[in-house]
Amino acid sequence: MNLSDNPKISVVIPCRNEEANLAFLLDEIERALAGRPFEIIVVDDGSTDGTRRMVAERIRIAGSPVRLIAHDRSAGQSAAVRSGVFAARGGIVATMDGDGQNDPAYIPKLVDALLAAGDATGIVAGQRLKRTDTRLKQLSSRFANALREKMLHDGTRDSGCGLKALPTALFRQLPYFDGWHRYLPALVLREGFAVVHVDVIDRQRRHGKSNYGILDRGLRGVLDLVGVWWLRRRRKVVPEISEVRP
Repeated sequence: MNLSDNPKISVVIPCRNEEANLAFLLDEIERALAGRPFEIIVVDDGSTDGTRRMVAERIRIAGSPVRLIAHDRSAGQSAAVRSGVFAARGGIVATMDGDGQNDPAYIPKLVDALLAAGDATGIVAGQRLKRTDTRLKQLSSRFANALREKMLHDGTRDSGCGLKALPTALFRQLPYFDGWHRYLPALVLREGFAVVHVDVIDRQRRHGKSNYGILDRGLRGVLDLVGVWWLRRRRKVVPEISEVRP
């Protein structure tokens, strides 16, 4: 993975009904990445508010780096991330949530850490400090992360943070399933690459409410965890591959 061949950053934002939050988030991303080659890919996952219209109006501005990928119906956050990754034109994909809780100021730090780590590293994952979620949500996440670490040994204390940076080519070859965006460090380790972590500060959501509940996410998470554990056990050796020429 030679990222210097295509240093452009594709910021992928999966969102559903986040019109009000995207209104300021897009400006923040452009300021954070000023001076770098980048694009912003908003993936509208079947929104029923004015998200699609607002982003479309933003695209009409001359020189806008914003692109819009639209789902005709809601397919979930994982599917939205995947649509954005396959639409990306940059050599690096940086993901973030569309609710405004992820601070775009950390995107350059994630990208720089990925470039500095070299070809052996496949992901730089944000890990949140000073969580702004409810106490119940924090406790459920803490339990889920502890269980995940015990089973997957991915060294990640906060797999739910939306801020991540990966080489686009590697991102596209990871096995896909509904919920994969919460297991990216483990899936990257499965491919033989290292994981780097960067601490980030979470922010309060300004508008709207979360589209994901604690109970349904927890039940799905158990099945996903067992599935990822199985996937990792089914690939124990990752050889270095080279072509032998006469």
